[in-house]
Amino acid sequence: MTDMTDLDMEELLQIDIVSDVVCPWCIVGFKQLEQAIEKTGVSVAIKWHPFELNPDMAGEGENLREHIMRKYGSTAEQSRAARDRLTELGKELGFEFQFSDESRMVNTFKAHQLIHWAGPQGQEHPLKMALFEAYFRDGKDLNDNAVLVKIAGSVGLDETEAQKVLEDGRYAGPVKQEEKFWIQNGIQGVPAVVFDRRHLITGAQGVDNYAAILKQLVEGEAA
Repeated sequence: MTDMTDLDMEELLQIDIVSDVVCPWCIVGFKQLEQAIEKTGVSVAIKWHPFELNPDMAGEGENLREHIMRKYGSTAEQSRAARDRLTELGKELGFEFQFSDESRMVNTFKAHQLIHWAGPQGQEHPLKMALFEAYFRDGKDLNDNAVLVKIAGSVGLDETEAQKVLEDGRYAGPVKQEEKFWIQNGIQGVPAVVFDRRHLITGAQGVDNYAAILKQLVEGEAA
C-alpha cells in the first residue's frame, strides 16, 4: 500500500471506501483492489468511511448463520455455500475466513468510533485491517471493549486512550454524521468505492476490473 508520507498528495489518486468491518465482501473487494493497485503501480491514498450493516443489532449479537437466513431469506444450504465461496475467494486473495456454526454477527458502532479516532494518528488503515482479521479469522466480538482495546494496541495505538474513547463515546456523533452523509448520498450497500471523489463503484468488482478502472482514471488525468 502506498505510504502517503512519501508522496505529494497531489500525485495520489484518492480512493474513498465506505464499508463495515463485519462485511465479508468489503474485505474481499479491498483485497482485489489492493492487488489491482500493485498490478498497475498507481499511487493512491485510501480513506475508510463508516457504514453499519446492522445498526440496530443488539449488544449480544446474533448467530451469523441464523442472521443471514433471517435477513436474506436464504436456506441453511445457501448460507453454507456462500460461506464456502467466500472462504475460497479469501484463499485466492491471501485473506483467511474462518466461519463456524458459532460465528456471530455483532454491532460495529464502537469499532467505527475507534477507526475514526485512529485516523489522525495515521493508524486508520492498519486498525481497519486488524479488525477485519480479528472478526473473520479469529472470531472476535467487535462489540466488546476489551477486545477492541487489545486490537487497537496490536497496531501501536494507546490502549488506555482507546479505552477512554470507547467509554466516553466522544466520536459517536461524528461517526453517525458521516454514516448519515453517505446514506443521504445514495449508499445503501457496501463495499462502495469512490475513485477520485467522482466515480462510485459498488460491490467487489474483481482484480481485473479494478485495474482497468485505475488505468482509465490515470490515463484520463494524463490526457
